[in-house]
Amino acid sequence: MTVLIAGAGIAGLTIGLSLHQVGIPFRIFEAVRQIRPLGVGINLQPHAVRELFDLGLEQGLDTVGLRTEEVAYFSSHGQLIWREPRGMLAGYHWPQFSVHRGGLQMLLYDAVRQRCGDVIETGHAVTGWTQTDDGVTITLTDRKTGQGLGTATGDVLVAADGINSNLRAKLCPDEGPAHWGGTMMWRGVTRGPRFLTGRSVTMTGRKDVKFVAYPIADDGDGSVINWIADLTMPPDYDWAKQDWNRAGVLDDFLPAFADWRFDWLDIPQIIRGADQIYEYPMVDRNPLDQWTHGRMTLLGDAAHAMYPIGSNGASQAILDARILARDMRDHGVTTGALQAYEAERRPKVKALVLANRGDGPDKILDIVHDRAPDGFEDIEQIMPLAERQAFADGYKQVAGMDINALNERDPLIGAE
Repeated sequence: MTVLIAGAGIAGLTIGLSLHQVGIPFRIFEAVRQIRPLGVGINLQPHAVRELFDLGLEQGLDTVGLRTEEVAYFSSHGQLIWREPRGMLAGYHWPQFSVHRGGLQMLLYDAVRQRCGDVIETGHAVTGWTQTDDGVTITLTDRKTGQGLGTATGDVLVAADGINSNLRAKLCPDEGPAHWGGTMMWRGVTRGPRFLTGRSVTMTGRKDVKFVAYPIADDGDGSVINWIADLTMPPDYDWAKQDWNRAGVLDDFLPAFADWRFDWLDIPQIIRGADQIYEYPMVDRNPLDQWTHGRMTLLGDAAHAMYPIGSNGASQAILDARILARDMRDHGVTTGALQAYEAERRPKVKALVLANRGDGPDKILDIVHDRAPDGFEDIEQIMPLAERQAFADGYKQVAGMDINALNERDPLIGAE
């Protein structure tokens, strides 16, 4: 009764910890030879934080991240459009966290090694599988050399190998590259001043010119600020041939934000202060009509990569993992468990992927810009409070973040 997992990212490590919690053996196979704390900042919403707390990771999360206090939206003139408390300040029983993605991954990785022993095989890419009525056999390959590394057998295979999933590609050979909506992102981390509450997530501008900033750590009297600068590019922009970790060039995007100096944050200064800048295309994957194929299923970004809008990508992967582990506990390590997981998760996440394509909660920026492109004196005259509140609440419903519903529902699995 062994679960084979492809990928030791956030999704793969969380399903591993969750399976250990319910007493189900597993093995994780990761293509890279050394797992390192790569990436930039992400946010974890309370519904995902609840699950990580139930895995006994509360102290670790406080070590690698900050408890978010609010989200705030500003116009490109720096004028406040909307702000609301987040996490426990909003009434949830669990906080929201702003963390470095690599810090979270290493927290999960260390927990797997400490609790479960030698269950992760690095340098082993899962490049294929076969299945029978009794189990599944995976083919393992050294991704760098192409050398075959043998096979492994188990009861089911969980593909948690990311947005460029090799296993999804085998299921969908005609799918092609990820879906690009026209936006390029430049991302960096800067040591700078504390702004607003010192625990604020901010979105400024509008869809075609937007700046996101939030602290992921304290730095003396200042903050370690994660930031993302978005620009909409021409339809013929050659995004697909760019490296996913390509170094960004200031002149490509800084001029669009050159005069965004506000009393609460000097955005050009924050951009210039980054040690390194990376350029990424904002991409997702088209929703699939099926995740589960016999004894194999998709998890996390391999199943539903989404635009990084609304801070839900990692959170939804964590929810996937917990629900799949719960269903294996309840139905056994069977095709029935995989089907139950998909039946619950796929329709919900499809709706979220499509909502994020429509700019998710950030759509409020576009609405205000369309109504008041030159700024405003009173936001109430442009977008009344009731409309702003309804807009925010509507996205929470789609994302499974309704406060009362989350607080009142039973645990998915329970505490470690």
